[in-house]
Amino acid sequence: MRVLMISWEYPPHIVGGLGKHVSELSPALVRKGIDLFLLTPAWAGGEPFEVVEGVKVYRVEPVREEGDIHTVAWKTNLRLQEKAQELWALTGGFEIIHVHDWLTSFAGCALKRSYKTPLIATIHATERGRGRGYLHTHTSEAIHSTEWWLTYEAWRVICCSRHMAWEVREYFQTPEDKIDVIPNGVKTERFDRWEGVDLTWFRNMYALPEEKIVLYVGRLVEEKGPQILLEAVPLVLARFPSAKFVIVGTGHLLDHLRHRAWELGVVHKVLFTGFIPDEDRDRLLKVADVAVFPSLYEPFGIVALEAMAARCPVVVSEVGGLAEVVRHAETGITVYPNNVESLVWGILHTLENPHWAKMRVENAYREVVEKYNWDRIAEMTVGVYKRVWEERQRVYW
Repeated sequence: MRVLMISWEYPPHIVGGLGKHVSELSPALVRKGIDLFLLTPAWAGGEPFEVVEGVKVYRVEPVREEGDIHTVAWKTNLRLQEKAQELWALTGGFEIIHVHDWLTSFAGCALKRSYKTPLIATIHATERGRGRGYLHTHTSEAIHSTEWWLTYEAWRVICCSRHMAWEVREYFQTPEDKIDVIPNGVKTERFDRWEGVDLTWFRNMYALPEEKIVLYVGRLVEEKGPQILLEAVPLVLARFPSAKFVIVGTGHLLDHLRHRAWELGVVHKVLFTGFIPDEDRDRLLKVADVAVFPSLYEPFGIVALEAMAARCPVVVSEVGGLAEVVRHAETGITVYPNNVESLVWGILHTLENPHWAKMRVENAYREVVEKYNWDRIAEMTVGVYKRVWEERQRVYW
C-alpha cells in the first residue's frame, strides 16, 4: 500500500511530540510493508530528498515571513500541495493520505478532493485544549475552525489518548465511531544502550555527587507547568535539602522562571540548561532521581513515556493523556494539577522512598516494552489504513 504522509515537523525540525511521533512511526510503517512517502516543510534545512530507514522523505521550502501561524501555514501548504501533485504524477497515485494536526490540513484536504483519495488525520492536540477550554485570539479561533474542518473531511481520525478522543468529540462533534485511539510510543534502545555505562562524569556536570536530581524536560510554557514546579522548589528543599532541580528546555517563560528562582532564593539549587542535544537529554533521564511533568494540559505526555523507558521514576499531574500513561503507585506517582503542595508531596515521596520508586520503575519499563513499542503502534495504524481502503473500494465518491 502506497501512503502519502504530510507532517509540519520532521527531523531535523522537531519542536514537540508530533515530530517525534512522525519520525519514529514512519520507519515502523515501512517495516510493516507500507510504501511511505513523507512530505514536510524544510524549516531547519535537510536534503530536498532522501531515504531514511526506507521512508522516502521530500522537503519543501516553507514560506518564511512575518505573520500569524495560520496564514503562514496556509501559504506553506500551497507549496506542499504542489509538490504532492508532482509525486502523484511520478508514482501513479496513493491509496491513503495521512496528515498530522491542522498545520498540513489545507494540502491534505485539497489532495483528497482532487484525487478522490481517503484522508486520515492524526490529532495530537487541539487549540481549545491548549487554551484550557477557551479561544483567546482571532488566530486561535481560526486554528480551531481549521481543526473542525479537518476532522470533518477526514475519513477517520486517530487520537493518541482517550482524553484526546474526548476533546475531538466534545470540541468538533466528531462521531465516536469515526475515531481510533492509537497511543504514542518510544524506542527503549535509546536508553538501554546506557545500561551498565558509568555516567558519573556526565552527572557531575549537573549536580554534586551528594545531590539528588529532580529533572524537568519540556517547553517552558504555561501549559507544561514549569512555573508550578519552581514554586515547589523551596518547599522540597526545606525537607530534602540535597535536591537539585535541573530544568531542560526553552520557551517564553525562561526569563520569568530565572527571575522567580532568584526571588525565591533558590537560584543555587536550580539549573536552567536551555536547549540540549537529544543524547544529553537521554543521559539526563538515565541519571536523574525523579522526572517531573506538572502539565496543566497534556494530550499524551511522550516525555513521561521516555522517562519510563529510561527507568527513571516519574511524577506527573493527573491530567489528559498523562493520567492514562502513568498509573498512580504502580508505574509512577500522579498528583493534582496546578497544585504546588500535591507536587511537593509527589517529589518527596519519590526521593524519600527509593525502594518503592524502584518497584514502580520496573513496572513502568515493562509496560513501555509491551504496550508502547512502535511496531505494535504501526500495526494498529496499518489496520486503520486497510480498513479505510477497503471501505473506499465499496463506495462511490
